[in-house]
Amino acid sequence: MKRYLILAAALVSALLWYLGTGLHPLPGLLFLAPLPVLLIAPRVGAGTSFLAGLLAWCGSGLRYWPYFIDTIEQPVLVTLLLLGATAVVFGGLVTMTRALMLRGRLGLAVLALPTGWVTFEFAVSLAGQFGAWWSIAYSQFDLLPLMQTAAVTGPWGIAFLIMLVPATVAVLAAPEVIGAQRFRIASATTLLFVAVGAFGWWHLAGAPERDTVRVGLLAVSQPPEYVPVDSADGRDMVARAVREIDRLADQGAQVVVLPEKAWKADESTLPMLAGPLTEVATRRGIHVVAGLVKTAGGTSVNAAIDYPSGLEYAKHRLVPGLEDDLEPGTAWQRIPGEPWALAVCFDLDGPDLVRENRNRGALLLLVPALDFTDDHWLHSRMAVMRGIESGVGIARAPQLGELVASDSRGHILASARTDITVTRSVVATIPLESDKTIYGRFGDWFGWLTVALFAVAAIGSFPWRSRPVLGPSRRPITSAEQRAV
Repeated sequence: MKRYLILAAALVSALLWYLGTGLHPLPGLLFLAPLPVLLIAPRVGAGTSFLAGLLAWCGSGLRYWPYFIDTIEQPVLVTLLLLGATAVVFGGLVTMTRALMLRGRLGLAVLALPTGWVTFEFAVSLAGQFGAWWSIAYSQFDLLPLMQTAAVTGPWGIAFLIMLVPATVAVLAAPEVIGAQRFRIASATTLLFVAVGAFGWWHLAGAPERDTVRVGLLAVSQPPEYVPVDSADGRDMVARAVREIDRLADQGAQVVVLPEKAWKADESTLPMLAGPLTEVATRRGIHVVAGLVKTAGGTSVNAAIDYPSGLEYAKHRLVPGLEDDLEPGTAWQRIPGEPWALAVCFDLDGPDLVRENRNRGALLLLVPALDFTDDHWLHSRMAVMRGIESGVGIARAPQLGELVASDSRGHILASARTDITVTRSVVATIPLESDKTIYGRFGDWFGWLTVALFAVAAIGSFPWRSRPVLGPSRRPITSAEQRAV
């Protein structure tokens, strides 16, 4: 194959990866992104296919580099390892798919990319610092019927389906595939997507309409830094928050959620926040959840405190680097007498904490958050997907992101962009789901299944079987050609 065609395939794939991922992805493009390099893979050598895949994924890496380095201030080495490892994995999976196609193991060739990619995402979620943040599943959030798959498989099933499409098309277009094989492969993939679509529409149609909670989300304007509650700015913020809470209560809010780290307080200054919020919550017969950095006994935590109960939750999952000065919490907290649980921002980047809260009886998560402005869409939709996975409503209030209230099917019931220079609020009625999802019951069963399937595909890619490898003329290829497979 001519070099310019190989380069063109890598560049087109890189562009699709670039536009289909990142903080504001265009839905649908990732179904096509791997395809150009997969199409050329069986027509070039193994080294060329690997390099084309590696370079193609670098288009996605370009989207993430400034976010990791400048926005969330991750070490260069950590960023290089994550982005570099992902590029190598994609290049390797393209090469493995090529080997399986040339050896006539077409079923495994279809599965290699989707199972290998999910295995990598799953491994990152288990071993890394970022939970399930690195999944490509969120990129398709606007395709809400597809997102219902998360209620069965978690994010892993959606990532699998994204990668299954280009892998299937590439195998169908491979030079050695005959008509009967094409029919079987195309039929199996089509039936799977028909089933996924049918489940998605059915699940959306069954959205809960029984018990509901009227939730207010509020972000009051504030200075750029976290505000000491005993400062002039801190007292002013408290007074303005109380006025806004009264206004939201007038609109029927049963609970009002404020952002993460809105104030700083210690044991001596906390009453300056607790007093006014307890008063307004008691007077209006509602709950108010405030986020603050609380210091006691020399230890600081990222806290969410419910008023009037005074129930305190400390954030479990801390952002590496940015929150090294804080201690993680370990306790699970539900609002007294209500099926509402507390969480904070980055806690929702992994499915496990939300699933555990659901298994403890929570039907709604009240989530003070912060965010980094640029990631308002991705981070808010990531949280909403946690609700789809475990069947819970989400009420999330970031200071530098997007206020979002959603139900257990992922419907955005109310939203508004936030910024420290303005005061913003929304009110939404969130229905509560009474039934657990399959993913809520059985957890990462699909993640482990893909690990097993990928192991089978990896074993099948090695040339130790007696079956000959076929070249374009359907003759056994020479030993020199086989070494390039």
